Amino acid sequence: MNFATQDNNLAQAKPLRDGGAGTPRDEDPAGQDPGREPAPQDPQQDPQQDPLAARQARHRRRYAWIGTLASVVLFVISLGVLGKLVSTVTWAELRTAFLAATPNQIGVAIALVVVSYLFLTCYDALALRQLKLKVPYRTTALASFTSYAVSFNLGFPLLTAGTVRYWIYSGQGLSPGRIAALTIVAGFTFWLGMGAVLGISLIREAEPLSHLTYTSVLFNQGLGLATLAAVVAYLAWVSVKRRSVKVRGWRLELPGLKLSLSQMLVGAGDVCAAAGVLYVLLPAGHGVSFEAFVAIYVLAAMLGIASHAPGGLGVFEATVLLALSGLPRESVLGALLLFRVCYYLIPFVVALAALGAYEIAKRARLTPREAPDDDAESDPTP
Repeated sequence: MNFATQDNNLAQAKPLRDGGAGTPRDEDPAGQDPGREPAPQDPQQDPQQDPLAARQARHRRRYAWIGTLASVVLFVISLGVLGKLVSTVTWAELRTAFLAATPNQIGVAIALVVVSYLFLTCYDALALRQLKLKVPYRTTALASFTSYAVSFNLGFPLLTAGTVRYWIYSGQGLSPGRIAALTIVAGFTFWLGMGAVLGISLIREAEPLSHLTYTSVLFNQGLGLATLAAVVAYLAWVSVKRRSVKVRGWRLELPGLKLSLSQMLVGAGDVCAAAGVLYVLLPAGHGVSFEAFVAIYVLAAMLGIASHAPGGLGVFEATVLLALSGLPRESVLGALLLFRVCYYLIPFVVALAALGAYEIAKRARLTPREAPDDDAESDPTP
């Protein structure tokens, strides 16, 4: 579920500056007050010579490098663990496990993929509602589905998902600032759903998870309570009064309690459907309850997000294999590969086809006046 990093990346986008006299700046992505303008700087004071500003800049660069290094270390360690786990699996065993899935399993998995991506379209729909922007649902569904499907496979969500969203939403009159705000609000939907599902699963399935993950029951329950407490605290915080966050000079109003609860339910539905895709592909007779497996899936997805690898590749697989070490390794690995095909590869191909059809339809709707008149520009005859 790598798409949730998009909000962190797009949050760094800067508002457009004046393009000329009389051209307003687009620094109000949510249709709200972006906050006060920064005080004019003293022309005789160089910000680079300000000791405090220089120290803060060094700290930001240091923390950025620490985060990047931690992601790389996590990715490398996970690849090492994954290589160790699959070193005893032969290609023949893997091929047999990959082809062992029944048509019924594959059919249910595909249906759950559709359900999960339908929930993903609701991410954007709720964000547009919060931003008081009216966009037809067919456009919302196309933008959200294609942006997530592309970024899941290619990574670099700021470049990939951001480009796809701008390509589609700009045709509806949305500015880059509003598209960035939409992505941030959609990110809240993802994390609220993940937090709720993880907290409940850890509390209710603390004992079975302790045998799978080699942790204590009290640790699982404590982590679950802390996660649920964070979700409840956020809901209480936004229910008392209107809350907002500032992003690079923008003031983005956060959803209230009613919309936040809707976000949590949508996010939880998406997470459960996505986890269900892998769950139904596991070998029969594994004995793991769905509720316990959801917690494993969420933890694996979070580690994959932290690694910044496309789709958590390598990190996600290593975590699931470790948690399900009691099952035949080749069968779990075959289920993971089939999960990649169903949840990532097939939607990616469909998304590319949908984007191609969208571009063809858009060009077909262009009138001669709207289309660029290259011949007129190149013909010197008056």
